[in-house]
Amino acid sequence: MIEINLLPGRKIPRAGFSFAKLDVRSAMANLRTSVRDPWLAAAIGAWVVLVAGGGGMFLVTRTRLAGVEERLETVRAEKRRFDVVIAQKRQAERMRDSLARELGVIQAIDADRYVWPHVLDQVAKALPPYTWLTDIGTTAPMPAVGSAPPAPPTGDTLGTPAAVQVAIVGRTVDIQAYTTFLRQLAQSPWFADVTPQQSSTVIEADRPVTAFNVTLRYRQADSVYLKTVPLIQSVR
Repeated sequence: MIEINLLPGRKIPRAGFSFAKLDVRSAMANLRTSVRDPWLAAAIGAWVVLVAGGGGMFLVTRTRLAGVEERLETVRAEKRRFDVVIAQKRQAERMRDSLARELGVIQAIDADRYVWPHVLDQVAKALPPYTWLTDIGTTAPMPAVGSAPPAPPTGDTLGTPAAVQVAIVGRTVDIQAYTTFLRQLAQSPWFADVTPQQSSTVIEADRPVTAFNVTLRYRQADSVYLKTVPLIQSVR
């Protein structure tokens, strides 16, 4: 579009908005002049502060929410992983408990199998020379009248043999051999409460011998006294 200036020396104002002519101070002065009510000015200022503060809080809240959502996804992934680990642990505990019960039953059955081999082995080791046995067996004390029956075995007592009272009857030609026999029985880790009951002199094969009667209690020895060997060994 072509413009012709018919008045020399006078500039024609151009259409449009010029930032160079914007005067902030004059605009504020005009605003103060036009807004003469102080309450309206305070309301406008409060509104501006509220909008600015709300925008800032919105940005801060969105930033925090993004961080919380990220941590939440991380925690959910960890929870899924730990749920699998906990399920495996519980299954392993159930298998352990089942095996422990089965082992307890096996030990309870197996506990009484080797009582008499241990008793006979220890008595044979304690028997001194010129001493022989005529009888060996168990003696169980009868419960008193009106007493409560024994409690059933619990999980802690599975695999432990019941108390076995053993009575030994023998002969010896030497009274010192009898005392030696008592001392060696008391030293055995498999016996407890070794008690001599009675002794007397009897005639056997036209010779005077000492007849004795001993009672003791069988107990499970410490594991240091146990020795296991294979059932079948190869012979070279």
